[in-house]
Amino acid sequence: MVEFEVPDVDYTRYSNRQLAAVPLAILALALLIIAGHFLVTGTPVSLGLAFTGGTELRIATTDGPAEIRQTFDADVESINPVGSTGDEYIVTFQPTDADIEGQARAAGYEVISNQQRSASFGAGSQQQAFIGLVVAFAGMSLLVFLLFRTFVPSIAVVASAFSDIMIPVALMDVFGIELSLGTVAALLMLIGYSVDSDLLLNNHILRRRGDFYESTYRAMRTGVTMTLTSISAMTAMTIVATFFGIELLSAIGLILVFGLVADLMNTYLLNVSLLRYYKYEAIGS
Repeated sequence: MVEFEVPDVDYTRYSNRQLAAVPLAILALALLIIAGHFLVTGTPVSLGLAFTGGTELRIATTDGPAEIRQTFDADVESINPVGSTGDEYIVTFQPTDADIEGQARAAGYEVISNQQRSASFGAGSQQQAFIGLVVAFAGMSLLVFLLFRTFVPSIAVVASAFSDIMIPVALMDVFGIELSLGTVAALLMLIGYSVDSDLLLNNHILRRRGDFYESTYRAMRTGVTMTLTSISAMTAMTIVATFFGIELLSAIGLILVFGLVADLMNTYLLNVSLLRYYKYEAIGS
């Protein structure tokens, strides 16, 4: 059995500004990507069928994407191959009155499934998802402030969690991953992952006896091991889901990998720098 050992990082070699520079620069880049996507499309991330409304048709055919696109009178938004056989596709359309399923059958395609959502239902789903994310983040922030009752340790947790969400959202824009009910769930999971690792670090440093760097290393031994284990599991899930054409699981796994990698960086660079500032400069201990 392979044993993984967390390396003992010599934080004394780096100033607080040096530790915080990389995660803050990556967060700034992520926010620029999100802002640019918003200016171009009107939304911070591309919205899936659940939030825009429309039709999602899963068909089986030997035709390629170009022939499939020409089959329908309605504008085809996307054509994605699914499954390992290479003859199944998910074709999505914006809301339309056309008989899409009838056109598919007339062309000789086998219709495996047909999902339709109205534009008004999609708008309602958008609002509910946004409220859910805001409430989850606000609730997490309130809980953290109640636990620590001091500004710097609390803001360290909140800042790390915020960055853990923004970086995956920006990468969703880069890789063309749409926001769906499943990917919203992945973002909510990242809030939980982030708070878990940050609270572990804060508790070891602020509430347990021992030197700052010893406490940091003790927290890292547990936190890094847990996070790397989760990254490995999510990577395996993403690979398997991609191979079998399970697009939703593949997207969820990829977002969680993005977020967990960002969490390692934010927890053990940004959060450590803020906690060290608090311990040695803000309260002068």
